[in-house]
Amino acid sequence: MIERKFVAQKIKEFQIQEYVTQSLENVGHSHTKMVKTPLGEKIIIFASRPGLIVGRKGQNIKQLTKTLKKRFNLENPQIEISEVENPNLDANIVAEKIVDALEKFGSEKFKAIGHKIMTEVMRSGALGIEIVVSGKVPSARAKSWRFYSGYLKKCGDIAIVGVRKSNTQAQLKTGIIGVKVSIMPPDIKLPDDIKLTEQREVSVEKIKEKTDEEMPKEEIKKDKAKRRSRMRVREMSER
Repeated sequence: MIERKFVAQKIKEFQIQEYVTQSLENVGHSHTKMVKTPLGEKIIIFASRPGLIVGRKGQNIKQLTKTLKKRFNLENPQIEISEVENPNLDANIVAEKIVDALEKFGSEKFKAIGHKIMTEVMRSGALGIEIVVSGKVPSARAKSWRFYSGYLKKCGDIAIVGVRKSNTQAQLKTGIIGVKVSIMPPDIKLPDDIKLTEQREVSVEKIKEKTDEEMPKEEIKKDKAKRRSRMRVREMSER
């Protein structure tokens, strides 16, 4: 029974995230996060243009709160909007830009759109980017075009966790065109990124002085007695 409750809660969260994504178009929406609080459900929306989500005098945000409360039976939903610092490094926002440009200018200028957005992302500090546009562009037969620049991991844990990915669709007169974006952010830590430190030479006399200082008095006396006995044995053997 407990497992069913957890599964139902996760399904509900996914449905809310999907609904928010569909309702917020052309506003630079990145992703949605749902957090439970003592007062109720807190929904955090990450976007590059938060002013469009809020609307004039907060009308859009009020309407969204009412629809979420009715549709998903939420007691007290609280919507918080967080602005994305660098939208060019967010895969969802970049994919939305490509879709908007394709729907506006058509599939004939898809190469110019791909190269332009790719250069903007690389200028923002990304380590690498890959854009794949698949569909009837520009011919009647379906093809896939790939735009790439920089360094991008394709396998391993970093490719799963570190690389930011997004899959969207653009609806054109010729048909649906798929857009896939993969971005490798600059703050990612690679396993082969090794920094060499300078090795300092320390003389044996300094090490002995330090050990003598760190050792207690009784141990120093014992150490000195052992040295004296060794010196005596050497003198006797020499005689």
